[in-house]
Amino acid sequence: MNRLTTSGAGYRLARFPEHPRDPFRAWDAADEYLLRRLEGETDESERVDLSGTLAVVGDRWGALSTVLAGHRPVQITDSYLAQRATRANLERNGAAPDAVRLLSTRDTPPGRIDVLLVRVPKSLALLEDQLHRLAPAVHADTVVIGAGMVKEIHTSTLRLFERIIGPTRTSLAVKKARLIFCAPDPAVSRTPSPWPYRYDLPGDIGPASGRTVTNHAGIFCAERLDIGTRFFLGHLPERSGPDRVVDLGCGNGVVGLSAALANPAARVTFVDESYQAVASAEETFRANTGPGAEADFVVGDGLAQMPPASVDLVLNNPPFHSHQATTDATARTMFHGAHAALRPGGELWVVGNRHLGHHLRLRRIFGNCATVAGDPKFVVLRAVKR
Repeated sequence: MNRLTTSGAGYRLARFPEHPRDPFRAWDAADEYLLRRLEGETDESERVDLSGTLAVVGDRWGALSTVLAGHRPVQITDSYLAQRATRANLERNGAAPDAVRLLSTRDTPPGRIDVLLVRVPKSLALLEDQLHRLAPAVHADTVVIGAGMVKEIHTSTLRLFERIIGPTRTSLAVKKARLIFCAPDPAVSRTPSPWPYRYDLPGDIGPASGRTVTNHAGIFCAERLDIGTRFFLGHLPERSGPDRVVDLGCGNGVVGLSAALANPAARVTFVDESYQAVASAEETFRANTGPGAEADFVVGDGLAQMPPASVDLVLNNPPFHSHQATTDATARTMFHGAHAALRPGGELWVVGNRHLGHHLRLRRIFGNCATVAGDPKFVVLRAVKR
């Protein structure tokens, strides 16, 4: 738990799920810089009028939305965990639960936006998609401010603002953070988002060979099959019968699709904390299975919503980044969740970079871990719940 102090008050903020030993804060210097700009405490200009419709896009852990809750902002995020963090931070700071209207990137945005605040995401594609979706709500007098760390803002970032919204400039860097100022130009052509993107899978990856994959903006490796997943697809378990299978951290759903095609009697659940990912997985599944095929699609915190001892097989390619930070916290959560959700004898299959050492964590949690396959970069691991 950390405390963010602004000109008006102090706020106790945490990420979600909250870990006592988590070294990362729920905000960074870019959030602080943006809040100071809104209060008129920087060199750029006077205080920003927040009396109209305020939209906060990409608020990573709810810090901006919590501080601005008195202005009843609309938060737009692709992250289920960001929404949970926002709710928790509002509660711990005494704000009403409905002080912030929570929307996902799949929801219809407000029809009119007077102040648009954008935390620049790691994914340039997600930024492009969201600016296209929000542009019709922006008018000539809308205040548009982006924020990010210097390493997150590139020439390509500024070009997107310029092409989709209007003339763009940047601030000086402060504590390695920078602001983006964009003046909406009504003359800019409003075109639809180019996303989702679809591609055909290679022909040598098992049951999913040659299938078409749907990728909404922002998911990992949206323009091609990543090499880790490709390696995993070549070493998935061969099973039959009415298994309950979970594609945990499903992304575009190609792993779960392969499991479903290999074992039509299985019931596959696709889980991810990204709304864009789960939408991608559902479209991928529907496009490549028959009309009677059934599956479940869940946006959530790993397997926290899954009943204990209800799953036979979990397939997992865990991330090792949280925004710009490198961390194994997500993998730890996924492994513990899988152990709780699996039936006795159930299996967790994991693919990961060899150097991450997932086998050590799995042995501590499951008491066992076997190497199924490996190459110089990746390893496929199997842990069984005893």
